[in-house]
Amino acid sequence: MNSIQGSRPPSEEHSFFVSQILGARVTVGGKRVGKLEDMVIKENGTLPVVTHFVVARPFGEMAVVPWTAVGNVSPREVTLAVEDIAAYAGEPDEKAVLLRDHVLDKKALDLEGREIEVVYDVKLVLKDHKLYVSEVDLSHYGLLRRIGLTGLANFIYNLAESIREKTISWTYIQPLPEDLGSFRGSLRFKVLKEKLADLHPVDLADILEEMDADQRTRLFSELEPEHASDILEEIDPSVQRDLVESLSVEKVAHLVDQMTTGQAADVLSILSASEADGILTLLDPQNAQKIRAIMEHHEQNILDYATQEYVAFPPDCTVERAEDEFRTAARGKDVVMYVYVVDERRRLLGVIDIKELLQGENTALLRDIMVDNYISLDPDSTLREAYEMFARYDYRALPITDDQDKILGVVPYRDVMNLKHRFVA
Repeated sequence: MNSIQGSRPPSEEHSFFVSQILGARVTVGGKRVGKLEDMVIKENGTLPVVTHFVVARPFGEMAVVPWTAVGNVSPREVTLAVEDIAAYAGEPDEKAVLLRDHVLDKKALDLEGREIEVVYDVKLVLKDHKLYVSEVDLSHYGLLRRIGLTGLANFIYNLAESIREKTISWTYIQPLPEDLGSFRGSLRFKVLKEKLADLHPVDLADILEEMDADQRTRLFSELEPEHASDILEEIDPSVQRDLVESLSVEKVAHLVDQMTTGQAADVLSILSASEADGILTLLDPQNAQKIRAIMEHHEQNILDYATQEYVAFPPDCTVERAEDEFRTAARGKDVVMYVYVVDERRRLLGVIDIKELLQGENTALLRDIMVDNYISLDPDSTLREAYEMFARYDYRALPITDDQDKILGVVPYRDVMNLKHRFVA
């Protein structure tokens, strides 16, 4: 079990996350006296230092124990080097900075740096007999770890090791307000705007929706086109319209050009006919024709919704090789939740859910773990037929194949189902 001790030699350094010890039982002389409720930190140097442990005692009483009186800390137990915890009874000072109360789950926004994040966990480091706050964890991996699902987090992210650690040093955080009281606002970060690309489009879309129009436009204008395009798809239609109208026609056309035809039609359909036409004239004529066909519903052929950006591997490829190459193969693709197994003539032989790939034996061939009785659409399928197939089978994407089983493209679930309120009776 990992633990830290106030009596360790100063040459040793140990680290762990706040989520691993919050709620741990607190003992004195082997007797349980409460549980760890929070930690008080003081910002008086490069990194804040933990000054007190806040202990929740029976019957709603609290105790604020100084760090110097803490003997040992582990994920299950905190031992105190005191005779009687009652000597420390009381509440934290009103101006005290509390890690759980004032830092965890806070949105962090700095419009000067155009940066938004959410703090899911906090990393602590013991060095020279002091416990420092070194980093904040902004990853969903950190969230899963915090709620006790580390095993699931490891399984989900074992394909992309770098996703696990998405921490930012506390040195990037601006000082918290002096008069915190019952502070429930946002932290402010001093981080580079390039880090916006690390935030998931859905999360950033949620935060953008809560901002005023000027802030939203300023932040959105700093995003890379591909990331901005992904976020624009996720934003609520009413906010989407305001945001699109605040941008130049050329900027919107560039963003739309990054989308699949179905997504582009969904975004442009919120605009007036003249506004949409002005954007469409700036796109590739063939692409614009497909988008117009979807918007006007004159040609509801499913091929208009197909993307060629999907992941495919040959049948004799091993699971290990597919896992090694997946990250590169999936970069920039529209459909990554399935692996399509195709032969040299692009005939579709089977489909593998990414979860099944992760669970497969390294030496197994893809032909041995694929599902060969897959559901597919044919080139003459209509949009309504695709909607019915998605609704019946609950797939996240459907391939389109011809009578020779050649794969012609893949249709993402959202490109059909997100549009159903406009044309499916």
